[in-house]
Amino acid sequence: MDAERNGENSGEKNMKITPIRTHKITTADKNILKIVDQYIPKLKENSILAITSKIVSICEGSVVKIGKMKKEDLIRKEADFFLPLNFKSRKIYLTIKNNIIIFSSGIDRSNGNGYFILWPKNPQNCANKIRKYLAKKFSLKNFGVIITDSKSTILRRGTSGVAISHSGFLALNDYIGKKDVFGRGLGGTRVDVVDSLAIASVSVMGEGAEQTPMALISNVPLIKFNKSNPSKKELSELKVKMEDDYHKLLLESVKWKKGGGGK
Repeated sequence: MDAERNGENSGEKNMKITPIRTHKITTADKNILKIVDQYIPKLKENSILAITSKIVSICEGSVVKIGKMKKEDLIRKEADFFLPLNFKSRKIYLTIKNNIIIFSSGIDRSNGNGYFILWPKNPQNCANKIRKYLAKKFSLKNFGVIITDSKSTILRRGTSGVAISHSGFLALNDYIGKKDVFGRGLGGTRVDVVDSLAIASVSVMGEGAEQTPMALISNVPLIKFNKSNPSKKELSELKVKMEDDYHKLLLESVKWKKGGGGK
């Protein structure tokens, strides 16, 4: 997948997203770093590795055998907040987990080989660990990692990607105080870089039997790499409290129920 950037710098190389095919990842795989070693023989500066949360969870054992626990109970246990919805012929749970609105607490059985796959126990630690390992292995100064999942978008059919954690670059590009092409000052514009890259990566990795749970992103325009793990301040700026969200009217018009938060 190539995305061309037009304008003054159109002579720059196009952004490129390359899916990485692997073997079928199962509960027999216990170490995500071994999988990364096996399928990523080299890396270049200024690149980002996107990894689906599923294979991270499988490798760390964040799975539950189907039949051991009802999915509804598991969803409520893993959710920070949940909202049961009776939709046509089935019951669906809209949930909030790690400040992300997602169905079923991110729990999925597709490509699970008889298991429910949960989110990683600590997605941020996973992203930091993988970034630090690969940056050291390949002597990289500018390198990032995104842990991705799929989500739905309100009033849109189909799924797209979302970043549940990242490391090695700034998640937001801040345009506040800058000017547009006509000289008008920008008062509240921030670009959600990390989710934009997650969406592009998930579209390339696929949702079915592609066996491409990783993707390498290169030549990313307008990216600000960071040699350290995201600070608490950076991670906090990415999140919006419900009472401060522009969708506040929708979010607060229903009675969310408190879940177990994964405990």
